[in-house]
Amino acid sequence: MTITADPSAAHDSRRFWILTLGAVGVVYGDIGTSPLYAIKESLNAARAGAAVTPEMALGVVSLVLWALIVVVTLKYVVLMLRADNDGEGGTLTLMALAQRAMERPTWLVTLLGVAGAALFYGDAIITPAISVLSAVEGLTLVTPAFEPLVLPISMVILVALFAVQSRGTGAVAAFFGPIITVWFTALATGGIVNILAEPGILAAINPAHGASFLLNHGGAGLLALGAVFLAVTGAEALYADLGHFGRGPIRTAWLGLALPALGLNYLGQGALMLVEPAAIENPFFKLYPTWALLPMVALATMATIIASQAVITGAYSITQQAIQLGLLPRMHILQTSAAEREQVYIPVINWLLLLAVLYLTAAFRSSSALASAYGIAVTGTMLVTVMLAFVIVWKLWRWPLWMALAVMTPFMLIDVIFLGANLLKIAEGGWLPLMVGGALMIVMWTWRRGTSVLKQQTQKDDLGLEEFLPTLERRGPARVPGTAVFLTSEPGKMPSAFMHNLKHNKVMHTLNIIVSVETVDTPRVERSQRAQVTVLSDAFSVVRLRFGYMEEPNVPAALRACGAIGAATNEQRLSYFLSRRALRPAAHSKLPRWQDRLFIWLARRSSDASEYFMIPTEQVIEVGTQIVV
Repeated sequence: MTITADPSAAHDSRRFWILTLGAVGVVYGDIGTSPLYAIKESLNAARAGAAVTPEMALGVVSLVLWALIVVVTLKYVVLMLRADNDGEGGTLTLMALAQRAMERPTWLVTLLGVAGAALFYGDAIITPAISVLSAVEGLTLVTPAFEPLVLPISMVILVALFAVQSRGTGAVAAFFGPIITVWFTALATGGIVNILAEPGILAAINPAHGASFLLNHGGAGLLALGAVFLAVTGAEALYADLGHFGRGPIRTAWLGLALPALGLNYLGQGALMLVEPAAIENPFFKLYPTWALLPMVALATMATIIASQAVITGAYSITQQAIQLGLLPRMHILQTSAAEREQVYIPVINWLLLLAVLYLTAAFRSSSALASAYGIAVTGTMLVTVMLAFVIVWKLWRWPLWMALAVMTPFMLIDVIFLGANLLKIAEGGWLPLMVGGALMIVMWTWRRGTSVLKQQTQKDDLGLEEFLPTLERRGPARVPGTAVFLTSEPGKMPSAFMHNLKHNKVMHTLNIIVSVETVDTPRVERSQRAQVTVLSDAFSVVRLRFGYMEEPNVPAALRACGAIGAATNEQRLSYFLSRRALRPAAHSKLPRWQDRLFIWLARRSSDASEYFMIPTEQVIEVGTQIVV
């Protein structure tokens, strides 16, 4: 009997392992660089200037290991990867899913989503700074002469990193997986060598050592717990990158490589502390012999650049989602890959991030100083995630309330404890991500409220389409050849651009298409469900276009696909009428004065609708209106 291999099975297997390798590079780049500083900062907080004791080493390593097991493995790998929105993950995806579960818009769910997204930006500005600094600081172990160069070298690397973002990550990403795989191999190797020298550190696997450490060290133990959380920073990437790699590859990469390598390295650093407490100066690089220091610094620098790249790309992605969900004004978004639609570049976000990262690097000057600021943003985001996940588990998955509480409450308590421990470091730099997150929450909430008030203002005097259309066709103005497309947020009303054109030019086109664009709470919309076309008469049609919050709203392409403009239509004779609104503060606005002025400032800096909806500029006619809000 002859057995023939299934080509499709071989292809699926190959694709699975390619995705797994990609997940190693992109998903675990951030958490994979945590060994550079997590043990060092945890023990520095615990010892409070004294020498490192065996009890401290065992306790801190035990806490780190169990944080990886409980927070990353159980919470994210086992539970959160199941809470996908049509295969996508991330804070705003979770918010959209929770809104769907509640069956109506809920302000608390929106607030949680806004808070999580805002805190992510705090993480996005700290990760590049602390990661690159911690890697370059390894040069000082080669020779102290490098110490004055650490800051300028770090800043040069960061400027170069942000400068190449406009070229896209596609070409560079091909190397992410192999480089991080080599990095994890080096982590495991350094850890194994030192564990063999002091096997007693394996006792740290017993969680009793971690519990004993916390009970016996009071305030120092809590400060150390806040630093221990540095070991799980980057865990959100498991969920955020779900749509890029899929559940199976992410889980395989974690359980098969990342978790074992991280565990071995942390145990190795603990073993080194048992043998040589003075190595607290830089326990990560002390794991390796002198001849390996320069190669490890080079490898660590590449790994931290990859970790930074992942969080920068995440900032672009979450910004795009926030714009689609109505949380931020429109921005200029560039597609950097013809094949991967998720690869985008947003110039405004890129340069704002660079300025913030350079400021942090210059102000804090070392990874140890930045460590105090790091944990709050991540713990806050994780707490938001578990609260939104509770809504999904209870309402969408329809678990009994007692079961949802039994499963989610322990995770919530762990996040609250970690957040409380990190809040103790507010004065040492923890204020920074809170300030960034708070400012962005105000911006997002202001934009959401302002657009709602603006919508109410514009709807007050709008005429109903069904009521006005018979009058218009009965006593209509002169018709000019061609097709006019009017974009509006209310398809049941006569667009203001149409009314202004009618008022001033006294004409209307042979065919008029009223188009509304809706962003739904799913990542993408099937092509068959993209458009709903309603023909009202020989002169008027209404087209409702639906886009997912991770899609680019290409209006011309969607109209062509649904046949709304007709195959025979000459697109050179197609005109898109858009309203350009000049906003002025009202004497008695529904918004507080400061919020009213902030909304108007944001609106004036919003990118053109024609650019955002990908409409050719030569076919756009803008009609200006002045509105007080």
